[in-house]
Amino acid sequence: MSTAQREAELLGSVPTQLLVGGTWREASGGTTVDVEDPATARVLTSVADASVEDGRAALDAAVAAAPGWRRTPPRERAEILRRAFEMLTARAEEFALLMTLEMGKPLAEARGEVTYGAEFLRWFSEEAPRISGRYSENPVGGSRLLTMKQPVGPTLMILPWNFPLAMGTRKVAPAVAAGCTMVVKPATQTPLTTLLFAQLMAEAGLPEGVLNVVTTTRTAAVMEPIIRDPRLRKLTFTGSTAVGRTLVEQSAQQLLRLSMELGGNAPFLVFDDADLDAAVDGAMLAKMRNTGEACTSANRFYVQRPLAEEFSRRLAQRMGALVVGRGTEDGVQVGPLIDARAREGVAARVEEAVGAGARVLTGGTSVAGEGYFYAPTVVDHVPDDARLLTEETFGPVAPVVAFDSEEEGLALANRTEYGLVAYAFTQGLDRGLRVAEALETGMVGLNAGVVSNAAAPFGGVKASGFGREGGFEGIEEYLETKYVGITHTS
Repeated sequence: MSTAQREAELLGSVPTQLLVGGTWREASGGTTVDVEDPATARVLTSVADASVEDGRAALDAAVAAAPGWRRTPPRERAEILRRAFEMLTARAEEFALLMTLEMGKPLAEARGEVTYGAEFLRWFSEEAPRISGRYSENPVGGSRLLTMKQPVGPTLMILPWNFPLAMGTRKVAPAVAAGCTMVVKPATQTPLTTLLFAQLMAEAGLPEGVLNVVTTTRTAAVMEPIIRDPRLRKLTFTGSTAVGRTLVEQSAQQLLRLSMELGGNAPFLVFDDADLDAAVDGAMLAKMRNTGEACTSANRFYVQRPLAEEFSRRLAQRMGALVVGRGTEDGVQVGPLIDARAREGVAARVEEAVGAGARVLTGGTSVAGEGYFYAPTVVDHVPDDARLLTEETFGPVAPVVAFDSEEEGLALANRTEYGLVAYAFTQGLDRGLRVAEALETGMVGLNAGVVSNAAAPFGGVKASGFGREGGFEGIEEYLETKYVGITHTS
């Protein structure tokens, strides 16, 4: 079977309708939206484009399914997640290819995302039976204290486009484990992976109405009535800080439980005692994961002056040698950006920095031809006020800035409204711990270029949001604590 035939067969097997109450159905009015391959700018297929009425129907289904689902024994919920983990692992190539087609990442990275995303299913399958409360004596006597954990209730999940599988499993798995029902809104650019995953969850035994999927281009119009509906109990969102602020405002009237994983502008610190080879390796991982289109991507490289020139030279050499192309092709290491607007934004930031005095060491241009490619880029001598440093750049660009003292490096790293993740390379244990404590972020990669792990709590501080996904903490986002006071008469 040729590559084109394999892609066509896969696309023909993916649901393209809305999933509401266990039924695949067209959008009211029959409207659809095209899904594009960012490597070719060609249409892959079309999916249903939901209306406000469709969104309401999805919430109706989640509300109707909630009482029965919350009573489902934890072990049953766990077994569904375990089956889903095994099924997803067995179908890894199918999901990887689909992600590459609709999002653009190279197949090797897509395979890694399947492994990472599947781990949330396995992790929370093990957490479901461990939901517990406590029973204790009132310290002053006369009564007993009982606490229990119960599901929050119907939850709205709004997903990003950059990790279409992992960002879904990271939200869906703990909700299933806790006993919550869901309405899921995937990103307009990458709905296919979510739709195929929803089909897999149904095949794994998830009851009808527990997981509902609404694809739409009218996100604000369709989501706001759901957010303002008093039957909704929780909202979880991964995306930009600007959109997150709007959603928080909309949720205030209902006082919804919120989990917000928002923007990042991650600093990457290299101190003068760092292992330079390890630092460059870590920089490649932290910068180029997902072509730099990740909230955890290292966006600002601060290198202590004795190592700055050599670090920049080595990083530019490594970045310049990367193979750019369509992710389905052998040997490709860097895929396209998600769309034309994304590429234009990256190019504008680089051009502005160069115009203000920055020096391009490699890259610095869009790649000619079809699709939305931008060359892996390293620039140094970047002005402090350049948007490459002050704003999140979702793309393969590494700006390098030299600093002198540890205090200066930390001040530069913390000089941002964001606080998702930071990276620091040093061989000194004392310095490593000191720096990790001083960095104003929810996560720190110490001598590590990757921090994401299903067993660890993922999340940020400041304008990067609140709440944690993954780890022991992840299921708590979907649970309420109820206290019962018991009079003791004997």
